[in-house]
Amino acid sequence: MNWNAKDMDTYIQQKEYIDTLIVPLLKLETIPERMKSSSSSTEFLMYLTTFIETQFKGRIMLLPPFTYTQSTDLVEMGNVISGDLQKMQFKHVFFISTDPAWKTVEMNGEVIWLPPIPLENMDKQLKQSIIEDQLKQVLPKFTLKWSES
Repeated sequence: MNWNAKDMDTYIQQKEYIDTLIVPLLKLETIPERMKSSSSSTEFLMYLTTFIETQFKGRIMLLPPFTYTQSTDLVEMGNVISGDLQKMQFKHVFFISTDPAWKTVEMNGEVIWLPPIPLENMDKQLKQSIIEDQLKQVLPKFTLKWSES
């Protein structure tokens, strides 16, 4: 499920089955030398989270990404996001980011950090293969949480 009106109608009708929330956390670099790397990381993370949502449609809700800059206080941002998202009452919340700084931030949910993989020069088949490999990295984290409930 995506955060759009059509999928929200389905979510409201079937929310007892849609128990997992995925929250992409995107760092927007404003320093010119880092902008290309930042945009590449964004492309990777959005491609991956969209792929995950497609694979688990009917079980997962994918939020639009939360975007921040290098001067954002991640602890404060994490507290605000975690607190607000708790009101949605999902059993499982996964925050996914390519920014390693999130690994040290306490969140109400699991933070998954992945190193960014530049996809911009890959053909569609290679891109798909890379994303499938990344899914294999995060899938055990999902299944572990799902098996706990």
